[in-house]
Amino acid sequence: MVKPITTLGKYLMLMGRVFARPERFRVYFKQYVNEMAQLGINSIGIVLLISFFIGAVICIQIKLNIESPWMPRFVVGYTTREILLLEFSSSIMCLILAGKVGSNIASEIGTMRVTQQIDALDIMGINSASYLILPKILGLMTMIPILVIFSIFAGVIGAFCTAWIAGITNATDLEFGFQYSFVEWYVWCSFIKSLFFAFIIASVSAYFGYTVEGGSIAVGKASTDSVVSSSVLILFSDLILTQLLS
Repeated sequence: MVKPITTLGKYLMLMGRVFARPERFRVYFKQYVNEMAQLGINSIGIVLLISFFIGAVICIQIKLNIESPWMPRFVVGYTTREILLLEFSSSIMCLILAGKVGSNIASEIGTMRVTQQIDALDIMGINSASYLILPKILGLMTMIPILVIFSIFAGVIGAFCTAWIAGITNATDLEFGFQYSFVEWYVWCSFIKSLFFAFIIASVSAYFGYTVEGGSIAVGKASTDSVVSSSVLILFSDLILTQLLS
């Protein structure tokens, strides 16, 4: 019981240092732009690929398992849209990014810690926590809504490709289902949830990397711990946010 409380205290103290006033905004802005490219733009490929195939699979599964003479034909498109908007493109996609982006952040900062680069920044009078972590948090939170948009569109395109190529369902019915009873708030829910998840991924992964003690083995363990902790916190916060935003 003591260790989780101690970890939480260290995390909050680190976040206090992270959100301190930057010394030089120009340097921070340059780092912020670099992090957007590294963490966000470099993740577009995997987001598009996974979302495309998940959209196709959801369409097939809904058609094969929910098809009934008593149900309208557009229910396939309607259900696929709801799954993509409410859960997959925000929650599940962030779980995937926790593995890719989170491990990258933890290993990068952890390597800097064990090679004493962070100590060198502290000696020079630089707030190393803010300089290394704040641009990552802001960069990922900026790019996450864009990745959610890419994920939604890729999933929709995957569903349409399945309808056209495999002949699972009529493309017209699928299109009507995507448009039927559309609630704009669900899109904003995805954006809001993804912002919280982005903060969790970046801050938790940075914490495990920043507090590494030891050598390269410790860096690998910190990377694994960051992914596990981020995933658990994302699932827990998803439960709370879904209840609050519904």
